[in-house]
Amino acid sequence: GSRASVQTALRTLLAAPWPSQRDVRSWLQLLSVLQWVLSFLLLGIVSLLLLIYLVFTSFWPISALYLAWIIFDWDTPEKGGRRLPCLRRWPVWRHFRDYFPVKLVKTHDLSPSHNYIIGSHPHGILCVGAFCNFITGSTGFGEMFPGIRPFLTTLAGNFRLPLFREYLMSGGLCPVTRRAIGYLLSKNGTGNAVAIVIGGAAESLSCRPGVTTLILKNRKGFVRMALQHGAYLVPSFSFGENDLFRQVVFEEGSWMRSIQQRFQKMMGFAPCVFYGRGLTSVRSRGFLPYARPITTVVGEPVTVPKIEDPSCETVDMYHEMYVRSLLKLFNENKTKYGLSETDELHII
Repeated sequence: GSRASVQTALRTLLAAPWPSQRDVRSWLQLLSVLQWVLSFLLLGIVSLLLLIYLVFTSFWPISALYLAWIIFDWDTPEKGGRRLPCLRRWPVWRHFRDYFPVKLVKTHDLSPSHNYIIGSHPHGILCVGAFCNFITGSTGFGEMFPGIRPFLTTLAGNFRLPLFREYLMSGGLCPVTRRAIGYLLSKNGTGNAVAIVIGGAAESLSCRPGVTTLILKNRKGFVRMALQHGAYLVPSFSFGENDLFRQVVFEEGSWMRSIQQRFQKMMGFAPCVFYGRGLTSVRSRGFLPYARPITTVVGEPVTVPKIEDPSCETVDMYHEMYVRSLLKLFNENKTKYGLSETDELHII
């Protein structure tokens, strides 16, 4: 009886449909996005809590040694970080790219004899397009722009979290501080392209599908830095970035919006109330982004002279030139990547 049962079980197993290659690819893509989201949302906090816990155990030397390492290595994020090409080429990023999918479009060449500040728009919830294109090698940035080393800026506070700081630096992220950006533009040779998400955390509060509003009108610090270092300004726009999540947007003047804005000013990031798809089904709700195409178009560089102490009028002039270039980029490409001819880019 037991032999017959085993044979029946084996026949049932062999008769069951095996996952197709398409199913396996879908699972790998989903897992690649899951690890990325968990890394950005939990790696720093979990590592910090773990090191604090180890202090009260017999493994306390681990925490002590890592603390000593952070003190010794404190300034590294401000000096170009510690890039690991092998991590940028990690095969998991190809599955990450294909989940949405993410695509990079080049419109003009970037010469390795100059440095650049790339304005990345819009912020969205988690800056998926900027991360995939400028930090991973999965979309072919290195092949499209030979001789250019891309960097992406993020909150300086992220580099104070244990292990998370190593993860960020290995990919080419650096703090969005004058010192860190200035180092890359003046003391790291030429061929550096520092991508800055200009709208920042404040812009994420207005992120929702169908909305193309950028916080840029009074954001001029990146222009001043470009002038001080003679770095060319390059606009880029990620079409589809705002379609990845659904956000509960609170109206201006409401008490919830006020709390979000105060938190953003104190902590540097905005506590958005958002949701995406769940792990088991696209119809369930969870924290994973929806699979929506993202196309990042890199525009024409705005030539910028080197002026150590630019006047406000000069900054305003080049800021206006940058805005015009960004609007041109948006209007020339919007109908190609999911928007209608009547959609406009609102700058506040």
